[in-house]
Amino acid sequence: MIQPRAAHPDPDPGEPFHGAKLFLTHGDRMLTCLRDDYAHIPYPDHWDLPGGGREASESPVVCALRELHEEFGLTLPASRLHGRSFPSHQAPGMTSWLFSGVLDLQEIAAIRFGDEGQEWRMMPVEQFIAHPRAVPHFRDRVRTLWQPPQRESIYAAWL
Repeated sequence: MIQPRAAHPDPDPGEPFHGAKLFLTHGDRMLTCLRDDYAHIPYPDHWDLPGGGREASESPVVCALRELHEEFGLTLPASRLHGRSFPSHQAPGMTSWLFSGVLDLQEIAAIRFGDEGQEWRMMPVEQFIAHPRAVPHFRDRVRTLWQPPQRESIYAAWL
């Protein structure tokens, strides 16, 4: 289960962490991208969440928002996100962050896919959870977040 680490969406930028991902929904759909199919990257040709690795001394939410902009051309205010840290899958001994938020239709229409990945989709959450090529640890985290009754109060619980 994902444990809370900070109530504020932008925790201490000095705390070391590996990276940040975003679980962004609209209704029962979530923003996903199909990773490139290169043997040198983790989980090639798998469905993933927006986000990636930390650069320099950026904070978790700044990392997540930078990646969102680079990958999808979207700019969201940090105040619309709520995040939790969890043990990093890719960098054992470090933490990573998962932020949640809601996209509106205008934001979805404004998506401009960047140069990483093969395609993007607003995929049904249940489809991502069951997809054999979803990144396994993110599939599990999304499943944990999407279980009733948490689904109805997912964002309230993150405050």
